[in-house]
Amino acid sequence: MRPRPERPAGGAVPADDTGCPILHVDMDAFFASVELLERPELRGTPVIVGAAGARGVVLSATYEARRHGVHSAMPMTRARRLCPQAVIIPPGHGKYSAVSRSVMEIFRSITPEVEPISTDEAFLDVGGARRRLGRPAEIAAMIRAEVADRHGITCSVGVASSKFVAKLASAQCKPDGLLVVPAGGVVEFLHPLPVAALWGVGERTEEALVRLGIKTVGDLAQVPEATLRREFGAAGAHLAALAWGRDERRVTPHIPDKSIGAEETFARDVDDPEVIGRELLRLSERVAARLRAGGHVGRTVSVKLRRADFTTITRSRTLREATDVAKEIHATARELYRAAGLERVRLRLVGVRVENLRPAGTATRQLGLGDRETGWREAELAMDRAARRFGPETVRPASLVRPPFDGMDV
Repeated sequence: MRPRPERPAGGAVPADDTGCPILHVDMDAFFASVELLERPELRGTPVIVGAAGARGVVLSATYEARRHGVHSAMPMTRARRLCPQAVIIPPGHGKYSAVSRSVMEIFRSITPEVEPISTDEAFLDVGGARRRLGRPAEIAAMIRAEVADRHGITCSVGVASSKFVAKLASAQCKPDGLLVVPAGGVVEFLHPLPVAALWGVGERTEEALVRLGIKTVGDLAQVPEATLRREFGAAGAHLAALAWGRDERRVTPHIPDKSIGAEETFARDVDDPEVIGRELLRLSERVAARLRAGGHVGRTVSVKLRRADFTTITRSRTLREATDVAKEIHATARELYRAAGLERVRLRLVGVRVENLRPAGTATRQLGLGDRETGWREAELAMDRAARRFGPETVRPASLVRPPFDGMDV
């Protein structure tokens, strides 16, 4: 991390940040921004990242595309109708993970109090870093400059007294902004916002609130908590607290993963066991690589099988020993698929997940008679090293070296 600057990038501290140790850092159009690093000629144009198949969804979109109404998780067919001139880029998950890890390292060089909440956003509590690095807003400016210098992409940062308000602040200053909500100005900041800005207010809750004449957070704040409890149950008390900016949650770093998984939604329903088996292998490879990257092993392998009629079946099996080896995960996943009796049933989606995780260093492995201490795990570790050096999917199992089935990563 660079030495502390005299002033935050872009000018003076924008507001009083006393009592505001919480930062919410959110990368701007993260997946699209990473893609544009390799395609700088597309900067300033509408770009959509997502699988191009009929069932594909938007993973990310540049702000030029968003101005046409395109947003994440939108069906690709609708996105193309809204913005037919957009350039469609298929996702490359390995590159996003690499940049994400590096960005999180920047955060942790500031403070150990980092709570990632997705690939491209995190909460930081910088209260303990003030003596070393300066005021929260100065630290926020430093983070933005470091991310831009190291990766050539931008982020937006909200600075506030609570996680809830910091997250709203980062959303309000997008893209490429920094917004401080003073501790004494929380209500003034919150009450003009639409009620849909509150955590937990989805489309149905918003519709119910609007029917009650509640359109802004300020409207909600004037409703007695007892009325909200009567209308929304326990969620009513939650809404009442948020309407006045009350959020007691602390930044909680190092939350262990409870499970790691990957899914694939096919562009066309599939009933070919060979195709499904290859897909289970590809997903097992991805899950195993994520386990090893995170220093995890797991004992329970599960598969998710969604039929063409959207009926979803899950099957799981607990192994004798924890593993992070794709070959073992795939073998179990294939057995679970066969045991489900769906080998000639059309499937819309398949998924592989490993649960009951523990740190890899705490797991012991009992060798069978004649087994060698080196084998598949060492081979897959070598594949990890090749992927880090030469890019994802540089080395793959032979059965996957063929034209891929037209599907969509989710």
